[in-house]
Amino acid sequence: MNNNTLEDLYKKAIKEKYEEVKNGDDFYFLNAPTRGKLNKLCWEKFANNDMHSNDLNVFNSLLGLSFDISTKNKFKQETDLFRPVEKFFKGETDPDKIDVVDMAAILVDFNPRPFNKFRKEIDPENLKLIEELRNTKHYKPEFSSVGFIDEAQIDKFPSSNNEEVKENLTEEEKQDEAEIIEQDENQDLEAIPLGISTPVKIRREEGGKSGIIRYSLIAAFSAGLMMLIYLTFFQKQCMQWSVDHYEKVSCDLEVSGLASFNVVEPFDKTVFDLKKINVCDTTAFFDKNGEAIVWYGKTANGIDFFNGHGRHPENNSSLKPVTRYILNKYVKK
Repeated sequence: MNNNTLEDLYKKAIKEKYEEVKNGDDFYFLNAPTRGKLNKLCWEKFANNDMHSNDLNVFNSLLGLSFDISTKNKFKQETDLFRPVEKFFKGETDPDKIDVVDMAAILVDFNPRPFNKFRKEIDPENLKLIEELRNTKHYKPEFSSVGFIDEAQIDKFPSSNNEEVKENLTEEEKQDEAEIIEQDENQDLEAIPLGISTPVKIRREEGGKSGIIRYSLIAAFSAGLMMLIYLTFFQKQCMQWSVDHYEKVSCDLEVSGLASFNVVEPFDKTVFDLKKINVCDTTAFFDKNGEAIVWYGKTANGIDFFNGHGRHPENNSSLKPVTRYILNKYVKK
């Protein structure tokens, strides 16, 4: 499998994620993206989250500067660098520079990212097997941008050799070959496994009937393998708030209960580890630099404390860092 095909898979997955989230919490930035809005969204994500070193490398590579919270004014002037990302989201260009696609992945919280991590998620042994199939003399599958096999057209043998093989076949073998080819060409499209857009045409390998069986098995195995890869790495995952933490759930799960916070949401790694915590006067609320490490959100029944920032899963209000005033008012001594 060549890199271009994997890049197409990566780009398609990010565009699908963009369509999924553009009307969500970042609606202002993503619904009608501009380079200025994407610049602001990028700064918010890097300034308000503990970004992985891979994301920091993408930031540095694409923008030509390391992320530093004190350089906000300088960063705001670099809006032109987000023009390729804007055009990618709008479907106007297919960027060649992978850093542009990696930045797009960051802005829509797509995982796994960056591309180097994405391509390694697929089992190397499976890729090796597919590459071997691609290099088989009479098996040349072409892959579409979604990673499925669009068509597996088997090359014909040179006419002279092909005729020699046919001359050496018995009448029974010739009849078997004709029936197999006719049956395959008349195959009902609805019976074809998911991911195969056209029937697979089988031609006889030197050696007679065993070649037909062999390539039939290879084609079926290849189709099944591609389906397995797609279902394993591209099927959507979801999560749901449960009492004091998020849990991974099926996206088809029906909402249990009437509360709005109990909805099934697309899986978001940046908030999945958020937990509601119980605090007391001995809880560590600040780090050694005096920065808050506990966050709070007010509710109709009082106040809840959390182990990180984000939004309150039960009322969607923004969480705020604790202050001495809040602790004196709400935490019992």
